[in-house]
Amino acid sequence: MLTRRDFGLGLGALGLGAGLPALAQAVRVMKVANTAAVNDPQQCFCTAGQHPKLNFYKPNGVDVEYVNMSSMTQALQSLRAGHVDFGPAVPGLLLPAMAKDPSLDLVSVYKWLPRNANVIVVKPGSPIKSAADLAGKRIGVRSQGDTGIVITKTMLAELGLKDDKCEYIAIGDGAPAGAAIDNDRVDAMVTFDTAAARIELVGTKLRYVPITPKFAQVGSGWICVPRKLLKEERKSLVALFQGIAKSTIFSNANLEAAIDLHWAVYPESRPKGRSEDEARKELAFILKDRKNSWMRRPDDPDQRMGASSLSEWKANIEMTADSSKNPKLAEELGDPNRLFTNELIDDINAFDRQAVVDMAKAFRL
Repeated sequence: MLTRRDFGLGLGALGLGAGLPALAQAVRVMKVANTAAVNDPQQCFCTAGQHPKLNFYKPNGVDVEYVNMSSMTQALQSLRAGHVDFGPAVPGLLLPAMAKDPSLDLVSVYKWLPRNANVIVVKPGSPIKSAADLAGKRIGVRSQGDTGIVITKTMLAELGLKDDKCEYIAIGDGAPAGAAIDNDRVDAMVTFDTAAARIELVGTKLRYVPITPKFAQVGSGWICVPRKLLKEERKSLVALFQGIAKSTIFSNANLEAAIDLHWAVYPESRPKGRSEDEARKELAFILKDRKNSWMRRPDDPDQRMGASSLSEWKANIEMTADSSKNPKLAEELGDPNRLFTNELIDDINAFDRQAVVDMAKAFRL
C-alpha cells in the first residue's frame, strides 16, 4: 500500500515534483467532447489522473472538463464553434467533412485507441458469419449520427461490396439495443466493444463476427484539436496529453483502482440501486477488451503513446474514399500530412513510463 512518503517519491519519479508550484497558477480547463454521452468509468483512461492522489494534470497547469455529446457529428460542430477544445476524430466522418469544408481546420494530435475497438455483433443463431453478410441487412447503430454507419460502409467497401441496400436503424444503447437484437428488429449491430459489452450485461446473448482484415489493422480512435489551438497553446496541449498518457498506462495496469478513482472524482457517476462491487464487476466486463485497445500492439514499431503514422492516415483516406464513394477524396484533402501531427509526441512521452506502472500496481485508494 502506498504511504504518504511513497506517494511523494512517486511524484518525483514521474517528474512531477518540479511542477508542484504550478498549482498556485491559473489552471487551463480544457473541454472535451464526450461522445459516449455519459460520464462513467469508461473514461478512466483520462479521468483517473484527475484525482489528487495521482494529480497528473493540475501541477502542469491544465485540467479536463467533460461535455456530453450525442454523436461524432455534434462533436465536430462543437469543435468548429469553439465550444470544446478537443474531441474524438473518426476518419470516416472527419475526412469527408474536411474535404467538403476546408475551413474545418482540425488536426489529429493524439491516438488514444491504437487498436481497432469496433465490433460486429449478432444473435447466436444468426446466419451472418462474416462482414460480407452485412450487405443488404438491417444494421443497428446507436443513433443516425453514430460511427456504426460509416464503419459498416468501410468494411463492405473493403470487400468490394455496396451498402446501398442496407438499412441503418437507431437502437440506442444497453437494454433498448438488446431488445432490438432479441426481437429481430435488426440483423446485426456495428458498434464499439464497450457498447456491445453493455448489451451483454442486460442479458442479451451475442456472437461476435470478425471485422474485415484491412480495417482491423487500423487504429480506431484519435483526438483532434483546432489547428489554431495547436499553434497558440502547445504547452497546455502537451500537459493535457501527457496527463492522458499517464492515466491510460495507470488504468491499463490497475483497472479496478482507475474505476474507483473515477468515482471519487465524479461522485455523481457512482452506481445507483446496486453495490459498488457489483458495478465494478460490470465495468471490468465492459472494459475487458477496451483496456488493451488503449495500448499499442506489442508488434507496433512505434511504442510512443499517442503517435500516428503517415501510412495509416493514407489507409484512412483510401478506406474513407471507398466508403463515401468519393474517388476524389485524396485530391480534395490535399497533403495527408496536414491531417495529423506527431510534433507533441516526444514531449508527451517525456516521463518515466515504468514508474507509472509501478505506482498503479502498488496503489490503493
